[in-house]
Amino acid sequence: MTHHAAAVATVNLLRAHDAVRHRLASERGQGTVEYVGLILLVAGVLAAVVTWASKTSGDQGIGKKVTNELKNAIEQTAGGAKK
Repeated sequence: MTHHAAAVATVNLLRAHDAVRHRLASERGQGTVEYVGLILLVAGVLAAVVTWASKTSGDQGIGKKVTNELKNAIEQTAGGAKK
């Protein structure tokens, strides 16, 4: 009886291992991760440009303009979601 239990446990362990390996090898959701990374990269570059433009002499309000436009876009998006 113990040999049967050991065989069943071994088969279940091998099936679980195979399922985990298949799940890790899958590329499902990879596109989403890449788009999120790209958006974060663009946001970082934009933040750096706004920071640089705000601190530079003769900035002519570029940093404020970009910041205000971003705030307006976010508020419009949030307002649309509340409807």
